[in-house]
Amino acid sequence: MGLGTSMYTALSGLTSNSQLLSVSGNNISNVNTTAFKRTQVSFETQISTTLKSGSSPTDSLGGTNPVQLGLGVRMGSTRKDFTSGTPQPTGISTNMAIDGNGFFIVEQNGSRFFTRDGGFVLDRDFNLVSPSSGALVQGYPIDNDYNIVEGVFQPINIPIGVMTIAEKTENVNLSGNLNVGGDIGTQGSTHESQVMYSDAAGTTIATETTPLDSLYKADGTKMFNVGDVITIEGVTRGGATVTKMTFEVGATNTTDSDTNGTTLQEYMDFMQGSLGIDTTQTGAGVTLNAGKLTVTGNYGTGNEYRIEDGNIIVNKGASPTVPFDMSITEHAVGESSKTSFIVYDSLGNELKVNMTYVLESRDDSGSTWRFYAQSDQDTDIDTVIGTGTIQFDNNGQYIGAADAEIILNRDGTGAETPQSINLNFNAPNGQITSLQSTAGQVSMILQDGSALGTLEDFTVSANGVITGVFSNSLLRNLGQIPLAMFANNEGLEELGGNLYRASTNSGTPIMVAPTSGGSGKVIGRAVEGSNVDLAEEFLNMINASTGFSANSRVMSTSNSMMQELLSTIR
Repeated sequence: MGLGTSMYTALSGLTSNSQLLSVSGNNISNVNTTAFKRTQVSFETQISTTLKSGSSPTDSLGGTNPVQLGLGVRMGSTRKDFTSGTPQPTGISTNMAIDGNGFFIVEQNGSRFFTRDGGFVLDRDFNLVSPSSGALVQGYPIDNDYNIVEGVFQPINIPIGVMTIAEKTENVNLSGNLNVGGDIGTQGSTHESQVMYSDAAGTTIATETTPLDSLYKADGTKMFNVGDVITIEGVTRGGATVTKMTFEVGATNTTDSDTNGTTLQEYMDFMQGSLGIDTTQTGAGVTLNAGKLTVTGNYGTGNEYRIEDGNIIVNKGASPTVPFDMSITEHAVGESSKTSFIVYDSLGNELKVNMTYVLESRDDSGSTWRFYAQSDQDTDIDTVIGTGTIQFDNNGQYIGAADAEIILNRDGTGAETPQSINLNFNAPNGQITSLQSTAGQVSMILQDGSALGTLEDFTVSANGVITGVFSNSLLRNLGQIPLAMFANNEGLEELGGNLYRASTNSGTPIMVAPTSGGSGKVIGRAVEGSNVDLAEEFLNMINASTGFSANSRVMSTSNSMMQELLSTIR
């Protein structure tokens, strides 16, 4: 019995050391496997035979210990070492590594799995997936304002080269100086036409309600017919050319003109709006005085209009005529400064805004300037988009502004309308002043809108937030990668493809944002290396080899002794 038992004991040693060698071999074979966690083996005694039980001490005898013989060894357990491997930079934006506790969450065929392997790629639908299995990486999505929606899981989608974004302008910062030493604005430029009549005989002076096709010059020439197109082109305002505008005479617009109308008042409203005259200032506008068309601009030299012969033409290109003999009767007065800048609507369309600043008043307490804002991209006929005042103290420093807002209409463009833009004249990185100088100049230093841009790249922060980088330099959240935490990582069941599955002893996964709840951080453009220590594995191989050899000697020795016993009976 003793020799047979020793052979079985040696066999258990051979088996256990073979298992140790197998585990070490597996660790070594995965030394370059992404995020591989090495396995450690522990052994325990198998069973023991009690030859004699122990006894307790008596009055006359001492106690005795039990007499037992061990019957070999067995593998007690294997455990995963979940210490983090070394992050290995890859430079690939879809790659991620976890430094610390936690697992990425993936879904495959409706089942949820967990992995430390962050060597993700994008599939054809721009979903973030595991490269070998195609398991979809799960994360938190974003709402319409690019805010992370925590607690909602869905596949992470990153549409590189497809996703576009534009940002409407909401704020404009302006900086510079306005020359307070110039003339105070007291009048605008005035142009007058010839007297117009409502009859060919020239006996009745035209009024605002006179139909356009009933207007006549003094010599009896009819000025307009239904269907005529009046073009305003080449008019300048403060030296800058006003955008061309067209008006069709008649109740319907058949020529795709900017607008149409039948009466002189309707044409005057069109002209006033297309020229960008702000009628909130007393006296400014297009009026009719004793039958003369009168165009009065806003105060300031920067608002002075120049309307020359040929700037207003009927049926341009097809026997054109000049309906109005315009002449300037008064020039504008008032120190002015002009500036233009670009803003953007909600679709990313560029909108040009022209601003004119005119010195409105000046006294011992300081000065007041009025700004006039105008844009040809405003979709209604009136191109005026705002006016307001700016106050300065007697040191030329900014005090405050009134009505510092412009409103752009974008009707029919598909963009958000109306669009409100705040004007900031006292930004931290630059403000407007009113000091005496040879010439004033104000410029836009910042606006928060952006043209249309395409998603070009993305980054992943330590807390797992995916930030998209667009071609227009905008940065926007695209989602967040959460991590799964377990009470017992070693209770997870290891599957192929670097995947794990929750078990009854791992505990229920708790989903948290990286760097919170004891979870690790995410490192972008990197993957986690294996945590296999080759030196330790080589030592385990030596121990396994030594143990295997020793147990084989026990078996061969037992066999020799058994052969010796058998020879005694021959």
